[in-house]
Amino acid sequence: MLRVLVLYYSRTGNTEKMAEAVAEGAREVKGVDVELKYRESPENLVSFDAIAIGMPTYHHDMTVDVKNLLEEVAAKNIDLRNKVGAAFGSYGWSGEAPGLILEVMKNKFGMRTLEPPLLINYTPDHDGLERCRQLGRKIAERLMLRT
Repeated sequence: MLRVLVLYYSRTGNTEKMAEAVAEGAREVKGVDVELKYRESPENLVSFDAIAIGMPTYHHDMTVDVKNLLEEVAAKNIDLRNKVGAAFGSYGWSGEAPGLILEVMKNKFGMRTLEPPLLINYTPDHDGLERCRQLGRKIAERLMLRT
């Protein structure tokens, strides 16, 4: 069974709602197991076929926890090449964090990224949550094409 990790950070609950919808969308594709997590160790990332990271933007950047996770993956030479990568998040005024995450996934880790990142201003509405479910389905369908 193919495995998808939806990893997220959320301070206000907006990105958490997005993460839940991404996971819901991915679960709609048969043959895919989805885990929704707030934290994951760098070593465990290799057990997933796709990784979607949900990150709000604070002060034009990603949070320290996710930045440290990505730096630890690089420092430990954890191999994420050819895994599917995606990023999403809510923002108030700038929205850079998901793009920064995709850049690291693609250029540092050699992941096959789904671009552009999914950005939603503040709280996701019904249409925004549907876009999140679509992203989840797209991630899972990309995995199914690989097999």
